[in-house]
Amino acid sequence: MRKLKYSDSAKVIEQLDVLSTRVRERMTGIRHKLVVMSGKGGVGKSMTTVNLALALARRGHRVGVLDVDLNGPCVGAMLGMRDARLEVGREGAVAPVGPLGIKVASMSFLIRRTDPVRWKGPMDLSPVWLGLQEMQVVRELLSDVVWGELDFLLADLPPGAAADKPPVIAGLIPDLAGAVFVTTPSEVAGEVVCRSIAYARDLGIRVLGLIENMSGYRCPSCNEHHALFRGDSQALCDALDVPLLGRVPFDPTLAETFDQGRPLEDAEHPTARLFDQITGRALALLDYRRLLAQEL
Repeated sequence: MRKLKYSDSAKVIEQLDVLSTRVRERMTGIRHKLVVMSGKGGVGKSMTTVNLALALARRGHRVGVLDVDLNGPCVGAMLGMRDARLEVGREGAVAPVGPLGIKVASMSFLIRRTDPVRWKGPMDLSPVWLGLQEMQVVRELLSDVVWGELDFLLADLPPGAAADKPPVIAGLIPDLAGAVFVTTPSEVAGEVVCRSIAYARDLGIRVLGLIENMSGYRCPSCNEHHALFRGDSQALCDALDVPLLGRVPFDPTLAETFDQGRPLEDAEHPTARLFDQITGRALALLDYRRLLAQEL
């Protein structure tokens, strides 16, 4: 193969090419790569990502989670891994292993809890340059972490899935299986998620389905459900031709366990059963698309 020649003195293009090649090499041992997105902050996307990872692990799958939220990483804390660190070995950075064997890579493993993450340099730098620096961190995380053999890698994108993150992830991760979107039944959240789904499709990202989070309130005493919002995620899914993977009510007991870093591993818990059902639907859709691609 002819070696490419680069003319830029900073060798920026060459560095990006090297990183992209390394990412593809890191991803070769991973069967399915999924991104979890929203378009709207505050819908419980990270908690959904963690619950999906736990549900997949309970089924015996080898799972990894990449926390792409650089300014507010919380996946490690939810999984009880606040003191974990990325250890660098000869082959690269080794992802710490959490509950049920889940491997996790997060910015929180590189900084102390009290360290600010946001830019502290000159304010006259444009947002474009700041965004490019963030993207470089994402590229390095993807290229440096040694995942090994995995069945699933879930990438938890930042709140709102800023416009620069999805195209970089889609461009860097080969054979991206698709995206799972998270929303609440709120009409405002639905409008934002609708635009985010259209954006993902424009980028060529397959939309695997939508999860409605906080679809009511589960009383911890009587286990009854009460409404929190008045929106209709099913109507949104019908309009966009997107499968509704499932509805998950707000459960204060579940929220408390994640705040304390004690992720729910009990498969018989009502919310765990819901995520097991959601995971089953997502796996069925993945298998269907794989078989359809083979026939075509």
